[in-house]
Amino acid sequence: MTKRSDVPTGALFFFVTGVFAITWGVVGAYIFWPDAMATRFGSLELGHPFYFLATWAPAIMGIGVVAVTTGGAGLRGFLGRLLLWRCAPVWWLLILLGIPLVYVAGSLIKGGALMADLPEEGAGMAFLFLGVMLFLGPMEEFGWRGVAQPILQRHMAPIWAGMLIGATWGLWHLPAFYIATVVYADWQFLPFFIGNVTLAVLVTPIFNNARGSLLLPMLFHWQLINPFWPDAQPWDTWILVALTALVVLWKRDEMFTRQGAVAEVVPGCGGAVR
Repeated sequence: MTKRSDVPTGALFFFVTGVFAITWGVVGAYIFWPDAMATRFGSLELGHPFYFLATWAPAIMGIGVVAVTTGGAGLRGFLGRLLLWRCAPVWWLLILLGIPLVYVAGSLIKGGALMADLPEEGAGMAFLFLGVMLFLGPMEEFGWRGVAQPILQRHMAPIWAGMLIGATWGLWHLPAFYIATVVYADWQFLPFFIGNVTLAVLVTPIFNNARGSLLLPMLFHWQLINPFWPDAQPWDTWILVALTALVVLWKRDEMFTRQGAVAEVVPGCGGAVR
């Protein structure tokens, strides 16, 4: 049972609806009225305010849902999950070393380099870009792992919660594949979708072992878009699928039961809700 002052399960509908409305609304406008939108607001690319708005939709809705349903005290408790860092060392190793090795291995398999080429401006620009990346994809975790994961784990085992979030996450990206000015236009959607489901499952035991940490999923997400790692497509996806299958097999006693899974959006609430 969850707590009386926690975010109610029904809020998940408003979270998901709002996330898709914001992102698909922004990106959809550029798909259906590209010339008019570009003329009036400029091209939709990294650095554009609308790009940040579309990317931050899960964070906007996640924080908004928490604030509306639990108030200031609940929001503070929710944000306190950013300070949760303790977990089994293996998960820190996976984030800090395992993910980079996946990219390196995938790149070597396809005959690529150990690291991505530095931009013409040098390493300083690459580090600047890495900093910008921290405020893009990782911000999504306020929603996906911040709100959706614990709510879903009230009703289903972590494996299914992770797969459902991954499928939702992948579908949420779909319109971006029709915008020529964003990176997804050069990718294939099906491998990307499979990758999203895989990654959402892989981060699930990390999330639960760290007792609902937002910090670790954010660092995990940051590593996935680190500009220093080489292009490893499509091998990075298949390596991650194999790695995730091994992790699920290893942690099957935790992944297929709700016992011990994090089900609180706001830690330490009192009283039960449905």
